[in-house]
This record gives sequence, structure tokens and C-alpha cells, in this order.
Amino acid sequence: MTKSIAITEYLEIELETERWKCRCCGHDIASARDNYKTGLLVYNRDPREIHRPILNADKYEFTYAPDPTWCRIIEYYCPECATQVEAEYLPPGHPLTHDIELDIDKLKARHLDQKEAAE
Repeated sequence: MTKSIAITEYLEIELETERWKCRCCGHDIASARDNYKTGLLVYNRDPREIHRPILNADKYEFTYAPDPTWCRIIEYYCPECATQVEAEYLPPGHPLTHDIELDIDKLKARHLDQKEAAE
């Protein structure tokens, strides 16, 4: 049996294979030493699809927040089960963020050594 460690609500790392996995369906996403987002489906959303218009009472016109010319909403989905794993706000042209970087060797030493000691 392989040892997996939950990292977020929807992501886990399988330590023996050093792979990111979807916690909902078990889909193999990417190497745990890389950005998990590289193995997910990416949807670039217009903020106006999500945020309701705001009425500017002085001018009697609607404005949208945030402005799509300076903000985009990026959603990440598991390619197997379509679970939304992450979402972030980024300015146009900004690279996707690398928000989780773990010391895989220390995780393996801590958790795999405990497993071997229990056996």
C-alpha cells in the first residue's frame, strides 16, 4: 500500500512515486517536485462572469469589479473528475503562480520511516 499525504482539500502527494494526486478521484496530476498546476485543466475567466455589476449612483451607470483589463480569474480543474482544485486572481500576462513547494525528501523521511517502524 502506498503512503499518501493530504496537502489541500483536493490535493495529496503519493510519497513512493512522488506524484500529485486528486483526492477526489485519484487522478495522477504531476510530479510532486513540480508545480501541480501544470497537470490541471486551466480556465481563464472574465471577472464579469463572476462578479455582479455595481451601480454608480452619481453617474447612473453600472461598473464591474474587478476590471478585466487588469485582472483575470484563473480556475484549475482535475482533468479526470472536473473538481475545481484552485482559483486565483492574476493580472493579464502574469505567469501562473507556484504556490506550493514542499521538501519532498523530508516528507518521505518523516512519513515513510514511521510506516516502516510500525510494520
